[in-house]
Amino acid sequence: MKWDKGPCVFGFVLSITLNNVVDARKSTSTNLHQETTWTSERKKSLRATTKDLWYHGFDHYMSHAFPLDELSPLSCTGRGPDWENPANVARNDVSGNYSLTLVDVLDTLVVLDDPPGFQNAVQNVLDWVSFDVNTRPQVFETTIRVLGGLLSGHIFASRPDQPFYLPWYRGQLLTMAHDLGNRLLPAFSTPTGLPFARVNLRHGVQRGESLETCTAGAGSLILELATLSRLTGDDRFEKAAYKAFFALWNRRSDIGLVGNTINIWTGLWTLPEVTGIGAGIDSFYEYALKWYVMSGEVEFLDVWHEGYASVMRYARSPDGHWFRSVNIHTGDQAYATIDSLSAFWPGLQVLGGDVQNAIKSHMTYWNIWRRHSGLPEVWDAQFLQATSFQYPLRPEFVESTWYLYRATRDPYYLDVGERILRDLIARAKVDCGLTGIQDLRTNVRDDRMESFALSETLKYLYLLFDEDNPLHKDDSHYVFTTEGHILSLPKEVLKPMSRIRRKMRGEENHQCPLYEPLQDLSPDGTMSGLIRGVGSRADVDYARYLIGLRSQALDERHWSPDGWCTVPEVDLYSFDFIMSSGGKMVPEDPNPGPLKLKTVADGFILYNITGVRAHIVSRLDRKGYDITKLGPHAVRTGQMVYINDPTLWNTLPDPRSTYRSQDVKLRIFLDTFDPALAAQPGASSFNGETYVKAYTAQFGGDLAALDASDTLRFGYWEGTEVQRDKSNPFGCKPYETNFNGNAVLVHRGECTFLEKLVYARNAGASGVIVINDDDAPINPSASHAELAAAGDISNVALVLLPHTVGKSITTMVDAAGMFGYGHVMFAVDNEMRAWTEGVIDPTPEESGQILYISGHPLLNTRLMI
Repeated sequence: MKWDKGPCVFGFVLSITLNNVVDARKSTSTNLHQETTWTSERKKSLRATTKDLWYHGFDHYMSHAFPLDELSPLSCTGRGPDWENPANVARNDVSGNYSLTLVDVLDTLVVLDDPPGFQNAVQNVLDWVSFDVNTRPQVFETTIRVLGGLLSGHIFASRPDQPFYLPWYRGQLLTMAHDLGNRLLPAFSTPTGLPFARVNLRHGVQRGESLETCTAGAGSLILELATLSRLTGDDRFEKAAYKAFFALWNRRSDIGLVGNTINIWTGLWTLPEVTGIGAGIDSFYEYALKWYVMSGEVEFLDVWHEGYASVMRYARSPDGHWFRSVNIHTGDQAYATIDSLSAFWPGLQVLGGDVQNAIKSHMTYWNIWRRHSGLPEVWDAQFLQATSFQYPLRPEFVESTWYLYRATRDPYYLDVGERILRDLIARAKVDCGLTGIQDLRTNVRDDRMESFALSETLKYLYLLFDEDNPLHKDDSHYVFTTEGHILSLPKEVLKPMSRIRRKMRGEENHQCPLYEPLQDLSPDGTMSGLIRGVGSRADVDYARYLIGLRSQALDERHWSPDGWCTVPEVDLYSFDFIMSSGGKMVPEDPNPGPLKLKTVADGFILYNITGVRAHIVSRLDRKGYDITKLGPHAVRTGQMVYINDPTLWNTLPDPRSTYRSQDVKLRIFLDTFDPALAAQPGASSFNGETYVKAYTAQFGGDLAALDASDTLRFGYWEGTEVQRDKSNPFGCKPYETNFNGNAVLVHRGECTFLEKLVYARNAGASGVIVINDDDAPINPSASHAELAAAGDISNVALVLLPHTVGKSITTMVDAAGMFGYGHVMFAVDNEMRAWTEGVIDPTPEESGQILYISGHPLLNTRLMI
């Protein structure tokens, strides 16, 4: 394989189906069967194996550790707080002498479909657990593990419409949760509302308690505390969590980033003022999105959208596959490390609707796992090696794998899950339960079974293989908390949006795009029906190379000897700029008045753009960008921005006098075609002719005005041959051949559209067909100075094809030579003018044209002409 800044080219005959995706597991020490098809029986078998592994851990906890907090599986004893060393926060932050593991796994018994086990566990909690204890656990850990476990257990025990309803149950778990909440509340008594990190459950906040806390610890409490308030009617808990959450968010930097640690008394971020998506930050973003899902409270959705855009803009690596620690004020990289907690991020991206980016980031963690048969606590992306080799059976990577499988249904993720399961059995299963790994290099084990191994890691793994689990058919607003607890709110406690707020926000559209898997194309441009799984993506090899992992059998199955590997390049996810009508630098107007900017029924109208800052964010459907902020005003999903600034037209000619067609229909055909050739393998069902839409350049020959007297021969009536020069795929350097009036097919990138046309003209081509990077409609343009330097281009033309169509045409050109079809030809079809959905004619009746930024459409804008 060779590395290049270009597309990844595969052989023409590629017929890889979803069911053929399989992982090579050379590094696992277990004896694995090499099945490649994911049958129902295979999934059920692995589901049963996962269930057995869970009960192996749980039964030994109950036999050898309960009622203590955790199991020590190597010594086969129980463990609770470190009474002799209160400073041992690694142990005392989670161990509060309240049977932690039992409380934490209550709803895992629901997922495993074990009603008797659930009933016994609830009864044991009621009999043994008390929070009147002289311990000082962490507020965050106690909230997510214990309070969340009690609330989830209460929800299932009290709902009569499902098999875990307990007729004898009278709300005792909720009463216990309320007691625990009351014991946590003193931690919030600070000037900022940010809670102390730790609290004594019997005596409250102790003298000398640290004034530092992390963003995740203080800002990831809203799910549990607000649920407690809604179910008990005591609103103190929700108010405390709400205040803490926004105390953090309102202190974000000018570029929209929150720090990792903060002083709870002064509200100042502590040095070194860095941020990322991993430890100390992670669940802050998670709870912003998930509380919106549960409650419908849109201010949390706004935080998610703005926070996600900033993370994707500054923390995401240039290749789009991993996330860095960056300075919160500048966005500059601080550390090039990846911690294991950040492996939750792909799952959160799925929940937020950004599946394609989730696939990319998941690949990084997957290859780290493959290299170590576990996920080390810290990975150095610069030196391609782990720097902390512990693996305490964390769930985050398994969680993301489950989310991605539910979103894509790609068996690739079942392969990932099977590898995880086999590695856990081989490395972590001991006679007395499951143990964390102290060093993944030597498999030295830690004498500790963290409660999350049962409450999350094996729960998500079981769900991955359990297609028929009722949760997969539940379309309600339930969520998994950051500890894997299942929470939901009954309709009667949901708070409707106020009339004034609804009026202010207008109509919003919160739908997420569906996942679209890669599909093979037939030579005629139609979908062949063959689905290419994630393992066949062009960036899979790069993700493996990024971790320094040697290729395995699965990788090599998807290689082509004629191809090279993509080095990914991603567009900025978000950016902002201060607008001006003449393109000059102008001072910002931070508060544009109604003479400049005014609200209308479906959004905003700009009468004067000068000095107004616009914040631009990539759309999840990957079709362009949206303006999400104008000055201090948020532009909500579904709203429009109308621009009616007359100064924009002072320097522009009348569009009606110079307007040219924005798209044309091209007839693609073969100059010679033997129907018998269609029966050849790989030839599919090509019928010799097809039509595609192409977007025209606003320079060069006008394709809409073709006639017999025109010197423009690009796509003339009898047709023009399409040729490729594989040595110059972008058309950005002089050609070594003469095209003799034919059209040259090139890819977008590396130089301007005008330069591509000039190089083609100089090589005797009649024009250029450019394949776009995506399917967004673009009409290439150039400045007056660029056009003057280019010389006469009136007898050549340029069109742009959407990526999907362009890939098909490329396949046809290659196949024509391979199968002897003849030559691929095209002609401009002026009698059957191209369809124009989404393209607005600049006529007085229309409402405006879409704005473009760097070739990308701003789909929620309209220029009023």
